[in-house]
Amino acid sequence: MYDCFGAGQKVAQVIFGGQDWRRAPGTAAQMFTVFRVVRQLHELLWYLSEALTLQPARPLHAELSRALDQTDRLTRTGASALMELDVAAHRRNTRTLLARASELVRAAARRPGADLVGADLIGKDLRGADLHGANVTGAYLIGADLTGADLTLADLTGADLRGAELTGADLTTSFFVTQSQLDAANGDYRTKTPPSLTTPAHWPPHSAAPG
Repeated sequence: MYDCFGAGQKVAQVIFGGQDWRRAPGTAAQMFTVFRVVRQLHELLWYLSEALTLQPARPLHAELSRALDQTDRLTRTGASALMELDVAAHRRNTRTLLARASELVRAAARRPGADLVGADLIGKDLRGADLHGANVTGAYLIGADLTGADLTLADLTGADLRGAELTGADLTTSFFVTQSQLDAANGDYRTKTPPSLTTPAHWPPHSAAPG
């Protein structure tokens, strides 16, 4: 599932003043380039906003707030400035700060969690796995079976959950989980999701009636 984090609306309605590239094809190349930059900035805004809700990361809240304000200002600098922005450098700096926030949150786990950053877990049988406090950033969990897994205080930044089975898994306090990640996965009424997210419509809402 793809999530533009609201960048499309910002680009079309704010930066380009409501222009439609279909009606003004001469703006298309510039608009698409700006969209790619703004989409990355809006993604960072989402993560920074999420980090500010994490109590264990309070020692970093001032830095996170400054980074949030700076990133928000960048989204409003205009098309020309955005096209010249070194967005990769800004992402690196912001990701470093978010990683520090993640460390503080995961330190609250009952014990050090697994380091699964970028791990290839495609199709793996992880039923009932103890991933309490794990760092699952960027892990490939495509089609993995996480039925009943404990993902308490797990960092799921950018984890690929396409087709992953989350039936009965506990993600209540998992953090940096996006709606698009949940939408790409499978779950059911037993799956515990972060309270800020919506249970995907394709997940069975309740147990089957007794036969």
